[in-house]
Amino acid sequence: MLRNLYIENIAVIQQADIDFSIGLTVLSGETGAGKSIIIDALSAILGGRVSRDLIRTGQSKACVVGTFADLPEQVLELAREQGFEPEEGQLLIRREMFADGRNQCRINGRPASLSNLKALGEKLVSIYGQHDGQHLLNEQLHLDYLDAFADLEQPLEDYLRQYEALLQLNRRMKALSMSTAEKERRRAALPGRIEELKKANVKPGEQDELLSLRLRLQNGEKITEGLAEAAVCLDGGEQSEGAADLLAQAVKSLSRGARYSAAAEELEKRMRELAALAADLSGDLADQLSRLEFSPEKLEQTERRLDQIAKLCVKYAVPADGLEEHLASLEQELDALDNLDDNLDELKAQYAEMRAALYEQAGALHNLRCQAAERLSQAIEKELHDLDLKNARFRAEVEDLRSENQARFTKKGTDNVRFLLSANAGEDLKPLSKVASGGELSRIMLAMKTVLSAGEQGMAAVFDEVDAGVSGRAAQRVAEKLQAMAKTRQVLCITHLPQIAAVADGHLLIAKTEREGRTYTEVTPLDREGRKREIARIIGGAVITETTLASAEEMLK
Repeated sequence: MLRNLYIENIAVIQQADIDFSIGLTVLSGETGAGKSIIIDALSAILGGRVSRDLIRTGQSKACVVGTFADLPEQVLELAREQGFEPEEGQLLIRREMFADGRNQCRINGRPASLSNLKALGEKLVSIYGQHDGQHLLNEQLHLDYLDAFADLEQPLEDYLRQYEALLQLNRRMKALSMSTAEKERRRAALPGRIEELKKANVKPGEQDELLSLRLRLQNGEKITEGLAEAAVCLDGGEQSEGAADLLAQAVKSLSRGARYSAAAEELEKRMRELAALAADLSGDLADQLSRLEFSPEKLEQTERRLDQIAKLCVKYAVPADGLEEHLASLEQELDALDNLDDNLDELKAQYAEMRAALYEQAGALHNLRCQAAERLSQAIEKELHDLDLKNARFRAEVEDLRSENQARFTKKGTDNVRFLLSANAGEDLKPLSKVASGGELSRIMLAMKTVLSAGEQGMAAVFDEVDAGVSGRAAQRVAEKLQAMAKTRQVLCITHLPQIAAVADGHLLIAKTEREGRTYTEVTPLDREGRKREIARIIGGAVITETTLASAEEMLK
């Protein structure tokens, strides 16, 4: 479960230290207060993509720290495999994001990569965002939903291995079928191209890293001056005392009277925190100054490398991150051309045998999907009935595109899957995009989440406005479904519905204020009286009356 989330300089949140508990926790507040920003911050430590625009205006970096506890053994084992030993069964994940595009990640104090965060994040938290309901309308994703429910990971891996072997054999056959002149032309051209790409050795992600480095180098003088001046302000230099020294002296001065005055003791405590923070900042400034790369030679070298990568991308018509894969493809082609002594008739026979085996594997996948589709349809239909869609019918339709040994194979088989819905009695089953309203889509997604969550034991579930388009009795059913889900896992939910807020085990108020022309968002845990007033606000708006307070009290009871 997510035990604590610390956020610093993320959009309108200057600083927030949020504790979470088991069960259902709701986050509520006025529109635009910053509720979804908390989800964005959580996504950051789970390895998600983060825009630089998320860093608070005027700040050079942002920081998010998440503490996860009571983790299942499979998550702890994954952490160990990646080199991060859990401490007392806990994981502390930290990500710092800089305005120049850099990221610094740590897991239990050890340096980590974004891929480490993503791998663990997929096992720690499952997030249903505001736009995920729209994914249900994309029929290209329906196959993935069904496969996740059917747990077809191993059969799909076996199929994909055979599929790629068949493609490679097909390339060899095409090479054999070339004209002699074409074969020689390709054989002559490929070694040079392969050597060029090998020598360039462009790695995925390198171009992005170089672009960030170039930005730092181009502005290196400004960065150095700013850091150096800030360091002098803190340390004072050889001729004077800096802020850190003065704060340390202030602590000593206050400590002389702290034992005699509670007020002085509190001031001394706060001053000690400031002094410690100043000392940490001084060390961080010195560290950054020592690591700054600033030289015209380094900038010129970076520019040359970026130019080389750009030319290769144009020449081979692939993005920078695809050059490594393109090299592998050229090497496979050359290998096929170098083995043209193979007998074409033998390869054709081998191809026919492999294709027949792949055809059978695709059929086996189809059968497994059909069985899973029936179970999924029944399970989701039951959940929809519970969510006040009493007459709803749901079907996962699996279409086999094979016919009489004819098939167009893909990496996922030969099936086409789409979800059909009839929301009202007497209506035919139709594609979701044709019949589902916003409220129905929210409930279908919640129903699917409930059904699929059987394979997510131990993971926290996060819902960002799952109540969109829902009201009245349907809202009560959604609240009950979230409450039931929270009995077996931690659930966090951003909501505008009083029915959901009333059944929560914990309630956080997200409020936005303005001070000296700047916007600040604060997160406040609510006690029962605070929950009553917030639910009353949700019911009646800005003006809270005795009637809305009474309604809120009744809902809480």
